[in-house]
Amino acid sequence: MASMLMNSLRCCPPVNPAWAVQYATRSLSTSVQLHAQVQTKSKKTLAKPGVKNIVLVEGVRTPFLLSGTTYADLMPHDLARAALQGLLHKTSLPKDAVDYIIYGTVIQEVKTSNVAREASLGAGFSDKIPSHTVTMACISSNVAMTTGVGLITSGQCDTIVAGGVEFMSDVPIRHSRKMRKTMLALNRAKTLGQRLSLIGSIRMAHLTPELPAVAEFSTAETMGHSADRLAAAFGVTRLEQDEFALRSHTLAKQAQDAGLLSDVISFKVPGRDMVTKDNGIRPSSMEQLAKLKPAFIKPHGTVTAANSSFLTDGASAVLIMSEEKALAMGYKPKAYLRDFVFVSQDPKDQLLLGPAYGTPKVLARAGLTMDDIDVFEFHEAFAGQIMANLKALDSDWFAQTYMGRKAKVGAPAMEKFNLWGGSLSLGHPFGATGCRLVTTVAHRLQKEGGQYGLVAACAAGGQGHAMVIEAYPQ
Repeated sequence: MASMLMNSLRCCPPVNPAWAVQYATRSLSTSVQLHAQVQTKSKKTLAKPGVKNIVLVEGVRTPFLLSGTTYADLMPHDLARAALQGLLHKTSLPKDAVDYIIYGTVIQEVKTSNVAREASLGAGFSDKIPSHTVTMACISSNVAMTTGVGLITSGQCDTIVAGGVEFMSDVPIRHSRKMRKTMLALNRAKTLGQRLSLIGSIRMAHLTPELPAVAEFSTAETMGHSADRLAAAFGVTRLEQDEFALRSHTLAKQAQDAGLLSDVISFKVPGRDMVTKDNGIRPSSMEQLAKLKPAFIKPHGTVTAANSSFLTDGASAVLIMSEEKALAMGYKPKAYLRDFVFVSQDPKDQLLLGPAYGTPKVLARAGLTMDDIDVFEFHEAFAGQIMANLKALDSDWFAQTYMGRKAKVGAPAMEKFNLWGGSLSLGHPFGATGCRLVTTVAHRLQKEGGQYGLVAACAAGGQGHAMVIEAYPQ
């Protein structure tokens, strides 16, 4: 299928003949739209008769840091606790006013497998509040939020705290399977002779550690390798990827300097300095980016360390409520959480195409078109992945062949797309990114005067998520 995808898409017209140059020039210009106000259009609301309106009241996150830096001596629940405490501080929410707490994470710390519970207790929430943890790769906190939406819609709850955390500075490393079996047998041994025999059976090979898998279980392929193949299939060049990476870092730096990343809370790391901002934002130059060698497919690949998202530590949290409850408690919501979808496709050749599948489906559910959307926030796993998804969205052939649609929905306008940076620059703590995307859409809609925003993300396993968000009337 990969060869068919590659050959067919190369026959399709590109998204725009000078697409990379045009969007790079537009986005990196001084009129970057960070302070520009988008004219609010007169559009219908997406409220549905008989269905509760569910609102985002607030969203926060710790600074996202490169793994192995200031957070290195912490544990995942420390970061999640900090995000929860930041949410409490920002909202003045009574600690017993929450009905349920849900957190997403990917690589779990075995000591705190239900990190939602441990973090909520550490943050001071009532021990009477149920908490559970979910996982769905890079869209884990998206699952946490939509689970909360379901609980509110069903009438089970009115107030939900959802979030996500990832801690890559100290991932679990196991003994080899042979060593684990020997250690378990030692634990069961009843005589000294049995123990000595088992100890004598240990060989050097038993001591080789087992690192967390960086490859897809079903395909044995790393995500970076898959991203490189996907970029090639869609004809995405190294130059285009580097331009997009530079765009992401430049816009993130501008947003950070302008104080637009207001979801970031300060966090005092025990024994270390106060952390106040993301530390992975590093604008460079095309000349510097061009010097980097391929990271996965060598020597001819196009995915490098600079046009890929980096290993990140961080946590996020959002307060989701029924509109009725939010107003009764005196809150002014930021946005409505509207239609959402989860999608799944071939994990071998379409591992990272979640946004291309999810976007048309969620637009159809909401009765909207791409032109109706004022703000786009897509997860940037790799620059090549982003551009492959944009080209897929702008391909009639892809829409007809893989989605059973009559025509494409079109690619997002770049002047609406990830204008405050993205995962390439801000960082990507796997379990926490979804909440960042949703909160950013809400803040951008407020800042830019738009009505509808769209979040989309890919995830390991060939899965994805998309959600429509509607601005709350100001």
